[in-house]
Amino acid sequence: MTRLTPLLERNEQFVRDYDPVALGLPTAQMVVVTCLDHRIDPAAVLGLRPGDAPVIRNAGGRITPSVINDLAYLAFLAEALFGVTGPLFEVAILHHTQCGTGFLADSAFLRQAAQATGVEERVLRASEVAEPDRTVREDVERLLTSLLLPPKVSVSGHVYAIETGRVTTVVDAQVSTVG
Repeated sequence: MTRLTPLLERNEQFVRDYDPVALGLPTAQMVVVTCLDHRIDPAAVLGLRPGDAPVIRNAGGRITPSVINDLAYLAFLAEALFGVTGPLFEVAILHHTQCGTGFLADSAFLRQAAQATGVEERVLRASEVAEPDRTVREDVERLLTSLLLPPKVSVSGHVYAIETGRVTTVVDAQVSTVG
């Protein structure tokens, strides 16, 4: 028995009610980028079901070069495989309060984390979310100014409050004028 065993038992219940979703465009026309924090379940928080929206998760839910690459590829797929000619999808960036990456704002903690993990301080610092209203704005701007993201993709920014469960919009959906 492993720690996964009870989860596999839950999967058996899931399988009984499972209805596969065919490959296609996400029905919500949305991609969610959020933190890997176990207290945030985008499906539960936003009421997503399989087939509604891809979810990209990383430390802090920050817009990194690899996230930009993934979004550029998803945009390519939408056009190449499904012939989408109008708006492709919205990227909803969802940061949250009480993020564990907030500790990285402390330079001593950042230094310890870099030494313990072998990850460069600048890389760790880029994942910091101590002030989610600020960082979500930064990440919306980072995406809107990326040359890899086609102007057919809109970007919005939101903050999930761990304390209340409420998602608040910080930046309404915008389309890039770059490119």
